[in-house]
Amino acid sequence: MQKLTSLAALALAGLMALGNPAIAQSGAKDAATDKPASGNWSREITQVRNGHVIGNPNAEAKLTAFISYTCSHCATFAKQGETLLLLAYVPSGKVSLEVRHLLRDPVDLTAAMLTQCGDAENFPLNHSAMMHGQSKWMEIAQKATQAQRARWQYGAPAKRRRAIASDLGFYDLMKRRGYDRVELDQCLADDEKAAQLAETSQADAQAFAIASTPSFLLDGALMEGVHGWRGLQPALDQYFVSPNLGQDSE
Repeated sequence: MQKLTSLAALALAGLMALGNPAIAQSGAKDAATDKPASGNWSREITQVRNGHVIGNPNAEAKLTAFISYTCSHCATFAKQGETLLLLAYVPSGKVSLEVRHLLRDPVDLTAAMLTQCGDAENFPLNHSAMMHGQSKWMEIAQKATQAQRARWQYGAPAKRRRAIASDLGFYDLMKRRGYDRVELDQCLADDEKAAQLAETSQADAQAFAIASTPSFLLDGALMEGVHGWRGLQPALDQYFVSPNLGQDSE
């Protein structure tokens, strides 16, 4: 697990005064018994203010993962745990996975804004691409020159984010996802979205006393000491065999 750092570097002037932007929703179902047309709940994506819910929004077990794109342990979880969740747990509709961002630095913010670019249904694969490419672009970030870091920290916020995306290869990464430069620059220019991400990240960290990533909630309760798939899987499986939880899920 990795410790969270200050969000001060992400602060935008008047952050808390920007209001609550409207959140579009996609793929929500009215009842847990409703089946998606595809028959596979892992294809159903619902955008909410704090993140994206993958799967049945009315699932019996609601799992929330707090992740940071600059966190190596989060990338490990994305490659291991998320893959198994989406293959073995989410499709049936019994478990949903909500991904929320905990921002550590401007690079994290830029990556989060790009994963949320476009329709909500694009998020899971955008997220996966960013996580699976982390080792490459983080190596570039760690070797950044003083001049590059200065471009990331000074000037108009949108200009800083474009510099990060250019220097770390995010444009090429997202191009492989079907995006063009104009569309990506429009997403990076959304200061209101940046403010919302920073605000909700800080609020989540404070509300749930989260000090490291990845961290998890199960039905709204923080899973103490669980920071990866090794601890998460047995806890999730126990949910459905407990005499108090999940006994009618079969």
